[in-house]
Amino acid sequence: MNEWLYGEDGYYGTYRPIGKKGDFYTSVSTSKFFGGTIAKHILVRIDEGFLAPDSLICEIGAHHGYLLADIIEFLFTLRPELLRTLRFGIIERFDALQDHQKSYFSDSFGDVIRLEHYHDVSEINASNTFFIANEIFDAFSCELLYKDKIGRVEEGKIIFDQESPEVLKHAKKYKKDRGEIAVGYESFAKSMAQSITKFEFMSFDYGELAARSDFSIRVYQDHKVIPLFDDDLLLDKVFGVTDITYDVNFSHVKEAFESEGMVCVQYATQLVALVEMGILDLLALLKEKVSDEIYIQELEKVKILITPSLMGERFKMIRFTQG
Repeated sequence: MNEWLYGEDGYYGTYRPIGKKGDFYTSVSTSKFFGGTIAKHILVRIDEGFLAPDSLICEIGAHHGYLLADIIEFLFTLRPELLRTLRFGIIERFDALQDHQKSYFSDSFGDVIRLEHYHDVSEINASNTFFIANEIFDAFSCELLYKDKIGRVEEGKIIFDQESPEVLKHAKKYKKDRGEIAVGYESFAKSMAQSITKFEFMSFDYGELAARSDFSIRVYQDHKVIPLFDDDLLLDKVFGVTDITYDVNFSHVKEAFESEGMVCVQYATQLVALVEMGILDLLALLKEKVSDEIYIQELEKVKILITPSLMGERFKMIRFTQG
């Protein structure tokens, strides 16, 4: 999976559109109010004193940079003076994507915002940081497990004949005899804990707190979902040119971060998280300033984010603090 997504010819190695022109949608591509609500939460944390007015607001795995840009736009609307003191950055391992992000921010903000770039969280020099990520844990590499054996690919087929004590240790912990075992959560949490003194980390993804007892790994192509074990799926045809993902085991995420001393302060559905952070309050402000037609358009987009049968229950938010 690591080679599929991040190899020299991997899916994320070059810029890929998200939304109608891409392979899949995200909350970011659904509505600007997703980022706006996070901006409102940042203001609350500044007012509470956890974040300083000169904190670094940093997105991890920003793709085009839309989410961070939406956060900045709403911060400007709600409290413009903070744009003079806050820092804004993106952690992005690929230089080609950094170039896209720089271009987008230049077109959007000119020289008002100085975007900082990092290849890894360990490069950050900041004592107080707010990290935001959307759909990153499902993009971590994983091992495929079936009855104590892990899979490998041979001639376009997945064969389960390898052994891994580390994978089996996690499998037994979460009572799994098949499915995905994520790789890298522990090292990611360790790097974040050791690099910044005081921070909050918020992430949205799809999955559950309880580990699934089956395979969820799948390919997204042109908004179509294809299970990896579909008989009609030809691995050599989709390898590296489609997105591949799986449901997140949030218990694994939680354990990885708590083992490094971080505190899990909230785990909630996207519906609960966005409503508690004030997305409905932002819609009320919008209603006062725009025509009914524009308001209804934005309301319909927000409904996709919070309706239980759409993104509201399927996606979860998890939030950690240190310091």
